[in-house]
Amino acid sequence: MDELKPIILLVASGILLRFSLTYTGQAWAKSHAQTVTFMLLPIITYIITKTISGNIALSLGMIGALSIVRFRHPVKSALELVIYFALITIGIAASVRTKWAIQLIICTILIVILVKVVQIIFKKFGKSFYNVSFNEGHVSNTLEIVSKNRLEIIEKNENLVNYFSDIEGNQFNYRLNFNNKESLEEFREKLSKEKDIEKINVVYN
Repeated sequence: MDELKPIILLVASGILLRFSLTYTGQAWAKSHAQTVTFMLLPIITYIITKTISGNIALSLGMIGALSIVRFRHPVKSALELVIYFALITIGIAASVRTKWAIQLIICTILIVILVKVVQIIFKKFGKSFYNVSFNEGHVSNTLEIVSKNRLEIIEKNENLVNYFSDIEGNQFNYRLNFNNKESLEEFREKLSKEKDIEKINVVYN
C-alpha cells in the first residue's frame, strides 16, 4: 500500500497538470498522445530513480541504455517515445528488482486502457476527453473538405485539426482526423446533405 501511494500521486499530478494546460488554452496538451504521456512519464521516472538509487555503476549504465531512445528516424508522437522509454526501463528494472518492472508494466497497461475507456464514456455524453492532434494525423484517418461556405457541422466537430478560409475566393478548407475508418465514414455520410461542399479527400490509415 505504501508503494501504491506515490504512484497514485504521480498519475494524479500528471492529470492535474494536463488539465491546467488545457484550461489556460494550451490545446496541444489535449491530444491522446500527450494525455497518456502526462500520466506515464512521472511513473517511469519514479521507477528509474528507485532502481538506480544508491548504485553509481547502475546509474552510469542506465544513462547509456536510455540514450538508445534517441532514434535517428523522426518519432511520430510523444507517446511513441515514452513507450520506448518505458520498455527500456522495464528491462533495466527487471534485472535489478523485478517488482518495479511489474509495477511499471501494470501501470502502463492500465493507463493506456483507462484513457481509452474514459474517452468512450465521454463520447456517450457528447464530449471528448482528448483530441487527435495534428501530428497524430499522420497515422490516423484523415478527411479533407473544400466548401464554398462555412460549415457549422464541421467547425463544431471535435476531430477538426486544421481550418483555412479564403473569404475573397469563397473557399473554406477543413481537415479532420479520426481514430478509425468507421467514425470517418459515419461523419462523411452526414456531410452528404451539404450542398456547398465542392471537394472531399479521404486518406485511410
